[in-house]
Amino acid sequence: MSAILDDGTAYPRDFLGYGAHPPDPKWPNGARLALSFVLNYEEGGENTVLNGDAGSEIYLHEVPGGAPLIGARNRTVESQFDYGARAGVWRVLRLFAERGLRLTVYAVGRALELNPTVARAFAEQGHEVASHGWRWIDYHAVPEAQERAEIARCVETIERLCGRRPVGWYTGRISPNTRRLVAEHGGFLYDSDAYDDDLPHYVNVAGKPHLILPYTLDNNDMKFAVPPGFGDPDGFERHLRDAFDLLRAEGGRMMSVGLHCRLVGRPGRAAALARFLDHVRAAGDVWVATREEIARHWWATHPPGR
Repeated sequence: MSAILDDGTAYPRDFLGYGAHPPDPKWPNGARLALSFVLNYEEGGENTVLNGDAGSEIYLHEVPGGAPLIGARNRTVESQFDYGARAGVWRVLRLFAERGLRLTVYAVGRALELNPTVARAFAEQGHEVASHGWRWIDYHAVPEAQERAEIARCVETIERLCGRRPVGWYTGRISPNTRRLVAEHGGFLYDSDAYDDDLPHYVNVAGKPHLILPYTLDNNDMKFAVPPGFGDPDGFERHLRDAFDLLRAEGGRMMSVGLHCRLVGRPGRAAALARFLDHVRAAGDVWVATREEIARHWWATHPPGR
């Protein structure tokens, strides 16, 4: 739905959404909240001359900002990403396994290709592996034909390495064409390239309903690496707890938590994540679900047009 201006022209943004009366999501077993944990697996898919890029990565690591090294490797930055693949991812997977919780992995195709061992682990442990683009880059200016080909390449890589094709999509830094290209490729239950609501909702893409599962940039450990952000693990944990407690009290909401192997996988932050996971488990009336599970529930319980 678009906003309609006084002169009758459409403004291509929806400011109303569900308004003052959002629907009852009817979460399974009467849960008051659907909680989705997302682990972004990006290590090796970032900007580096090793991937044919002009320079090094400057985004979402321990020393954010600054200028990239052009035409050369930045081994300091690379080693921070390497930590996520070598140690961080396994620590996060252990925390979830110890508590019997599953998550959705936003998997960059190139990152999985470079570490098929972790791809197999995601699948063997029962986590959903969704597509996070072929590369962890800004796709805004990527030519349409290239983006289309890379969507297909990411899907093929995940299916080959994890044994099942992805049904969810999240690019993050999208192009004007991303959603349409994802819909044209087909086979997806949802995409999460939006931050506009506390519930799933449909949009129209090429004349057909397309499900959006909104993601989050505030309940997200990325804010350890961007200003203004979390200055310490206690602030991260408190923010997650406050969001969780408020949404649970309201009832009938969805909450996303975004995690990165190289960020929350560091011990001090992992300890805060562990405490939050224990807080979640103590609640009892929360549905901790993969995004695929939430999408399937929404399509079945709230089909388009109803």
